[in-house]
Amino acid sequence: MQPPGTTEERAAASPERGRRRSGVIALVAALAATAAVVLTAPADDRGGAVQDVLGDEQLRIMAPASPGGGWDQTSREMQKALRELVGRTEVYNVSGAGGTIGLSQFVRHDGDPSELMTTGLIMMGAVIANGSPHSLADTTPLARLTTDYQVVVVAADSPLTDLPGLVAAMQADIAAVSISGGSAGGAEQIMAGLLAQAVGADPARVSYVAHSGGGEALTTVLSGRSTIGIFGLSEIEPQIEAGTVRALGVSSADRLPSLPDVPSLKESGLDVVVENWRGVVAPPGITEQEEQALEDMLVRMAHTEAWRDALARRGWGDALLAGPAFEEFVTSEQDRVSRVLTQIGLGGS
Repeated sequence: MQPPGTTEERAAASPERGRRRSGVIALVAALAATAAVVLTAPADDRGGAVQDVLGDEQLRIMAPASPGGGWDQTSREMQKALRELVGRTEVYNVSGAGGTIGLSQFVRHDGDPSELMTTGLIMMGAVIANGSPHSLADTTPLARLTTDYQVVVVAADSPLTDLPGLVAAMQADIAAVSISGGSAGGAEQIMAGLLAQAVGADPARVSYVAHSGGGEALTTVLSGRSTIGIFGLSEIEPQIEAGTVRALGVSSADRLPSLPDVPSLKESGLDVVVENWRGVVAPPGITEQEEQALEDMLVRMAHTEAWRDALARRGWGDALLAGPAFEEFVTSEQDRVSRVLTQIGLGGS
């Protein structure tokens, strides 16, 4: 029996199963705008169809990065929100190479609906930057869940105190301004290249220090081994509040409610807007019934109180998009990321 609310949810997220749904395109490096997907809240119920699919297997979610980063946070918030739908869920980490090491392991779970993986813009860039033999085309896309903006920060004792100072330093010698962030080809490196372009410097001369997770990048910033750091808002906000780092600017078009005193890059005269998105995929080879049950589960999860609380607490934007529309989004987004990386000198020709 189909869980209450599932029909309405699928109709809201996709008018028909297997048919074309209007794509909602997320902004990637200021090239596309994200639109909100409004869905009707589902009735309270436990997993239903998804429990039939899982059987006696426990749901497992891979966070393809070190603990503490955006994928890890997303996976663990999912774990909490899914408790009322499917019971206990396991989260495990496989770090390295912008998620591509985890991706290469994940695709081996061919046909297993009990395995999920968090993913996003960062992995798309890393696939290109690392020459990965696998991409999200080798998975089964299920749903986009969140968006997150980037924040430019410096250590609290840094001589840089504002964006004009940073711009002056980058214009004087772009190579002397080392930038720490996530994996090669990810949202942070894309933003570093766009910053260089915005100040009139050569993106190919950017001194970018890639890290497998936000915790490692933060250590590099605090130790003084890099001039600035670029982080997702949810990763760095606690450090900003604690006074460990100072925020110079955010990658949103306007100031963020959670950081009202921090200017956007755009309002400061830098034509840079970058929005990171995160979603969930299943392994290749699952059945259509299994795919739909997992998509329904994620749509229902996105309306739980636990997930809504996570969005508010983490400062994530609600970017829910499920099923074929998300599959189309992933395909177009991978093409777009490839073009952006090439444009700023970070991708292949």
